[in-house]
Amino acid sequence: MKYLCLVYSDESTLHTLPDSPEDSECLAYAEKVQASGRMIAAEALQSVHTATTVRVRNGETSITDGPFAETKEQLAGFYLVDAEDLNEALRIAEGIPAARVGSVEVRPVRELQVESPSVQAQESHA
Repeated sequence: MKYLCLVYSDESTLHTLPDSPEDSECLAYAEKVQASGRMIAAEALQSVHTATTVRVRNGETSITDGPFAETKEQLAGFYLVDAEDLNEALRIAEGIPAARVGSVEVRPVRELQVESPSVQAQESHA
């Protein structure tokens, strides 16, 4: 089953705390998860100041600079993993170095049944 591990931290203190991970440690852990065959994707995000939020209300779109809400911790990155169960996903999450100075939210992915464009094209030619 797929699980999304959302990594949150206070980006203003992320690299200044005694337990703050170095980039090399984060990369080594990502490589370890990749080698285990459990990694689907993982990325770090740019600063929360680069975020843009889109809302649509009553057919009107509004676009604002910044994150959706002001919070103490910001979304810093993610790991998308294929784990046997929640317990295995939690073990992967607890190894993420940034968990020492922030938090990791683990959520099962609800798979959408969307056909790829190549399948749709094949069906239209049949």
